[in-house]
Amino acid sequence: MHLLKNLKLAIIGLGYVGLPLAVEFGKKRPVMGLDINSLRINDLRSGVDKTLEISFEELKEASQLIFTSDFSQVQNCNCFIITVPTPIDKYNQPDFGPLVKASESIGMILKKDDLIIYESTVYPGATEEVCVPILEKFSGLKFNQDFYCGYSPERINPGDKEHRLINIKKVTSGSTLEAANLVNQLYGEIILAGTYQANSIRVAEAAKVIENTQRDLNIAFINELAIIFNKLHIDTEEVLNAAGTKWNFLPFRPGLVGGHCIGVDPYYLTHKAQSIGYHPEVILAGRRLNDGMGHYAASQLIKAMINKNIAIENAKVLIMGFSFKENCPDCRNTKVIDIINELKEFSCEVDIYDPWISKEEVFSEYKLKTLDEDQLVKYEYDAIVLAVAHSKFKTMEISEIRSLGKPQHVLYDLKYIFPKASSDLRL
Repeated sequence: MHLLKNLKLAIIGLGYVGLPLAVEFGKKRPVMGLDINSLRINDLRSGVDKTLEISFEELKEASQLIFTSDFSQVQNCNCFIITVPTPIDKYNQPDFGPLVKASESIGMILKKDDLIIYESTVYPGATEEVCVPILEKFSGLKFNQDFYCGYSPERINPGDKEHRLINIKKVTSGSTLEAANLVNQLYGEIILAGTYQANSIRVAEAAKVIENTQRDLNIAFINELAIIFNKLHIDTEEVLNAAGTKWNFLPFRPGLVGGHCIGVDPYYLTHKAQSIGYHPEVILAGRRLNDGMGHYAASQLIKAMINKNIAIENAKVLIMGFSFKENCPDCRNTKVIDIINELKEFSCEVDIYDPWISKEEVFSEYKLKTLDEDQLVKYEYDAIVLAVAHSKFKTMEISEIRSLGKPQHVLYDLKYIFPKASSDLRL
């Protein structure tokens, strides 16, 4: 295998995971950053990251980083880190399309002693069962004889400026002990929080997929409690604040669970479990509950409007926030769409305002138009839903938000942005 100092690095996929990685390595050593989206590459070359994870100054600091959309430009590299997305399809089954295509492309340029490291979230065994055969087929080389693999799961938290790549401990692994040591040393160059070397690739894969599954289940539990407390006419936040006075109570809050991690990763684990004859009960129950929260929130809003004698048909509803989480422009797998679709089933007219998102991307993905701030009209809406806790919304006065509603309207604070007395409805 190559020595650490002789590694010629390429990062394949420059999204929320790959770009921060490429930037940090680009501060330390030469690295090629590849993304098949040529528009993305042009933006990055101009110092613009539309995910808003990396600033212009940070891109400039990565002086040894070169961007490309051409695989032929990375064929002289000998270490490839693959950070492409691993989504699910409409049937909640793993979609390995991006990972397969990336593996095929790397396989075509693979050379003896090359190292391929995967960061994409998968089920335990996927790297060696799905990716390695593709690498062998397209390269004609033999795994763990001619080339080696590693797995180091990503732990990026989009929109979080405190917990960033270098400040989060990195799990590493390799297909042989020598490969594992090399992978661990490589990440050790940039990760200030340190690394944890797992015993195998399968262990590292399993560790990643349960991180988000655990969080998914915890939120599902709180979501179910919120439904129960709503039926008992008890404020959920007040209950959680009281329970939170115990030192070991976990501070989860109810809400919509979307995005490309928590709302997706559990399905990779359950898919693998079912393939070996085990039907998961708890994990899938949590997924069903969280996937239904958008519909539940919409039904709560409709009931509240009826109680205020607001006509539902053609009622105007303003949704404030559309991205899958606060202070982030990412709308992939946002569950706010479930609220919107349910309201439309009741013949409501829905407007969307989100200062973080790309209007073009939302229209392309969801065929929805969004409003700019200057398009918001006072006394226009029968209902207002605070769906995402963007910092901009938190700094607004409640009177400013209320002024967008008609004299008789419902304000649904889905994210507990304001005190209980400020809103008509909370999850």
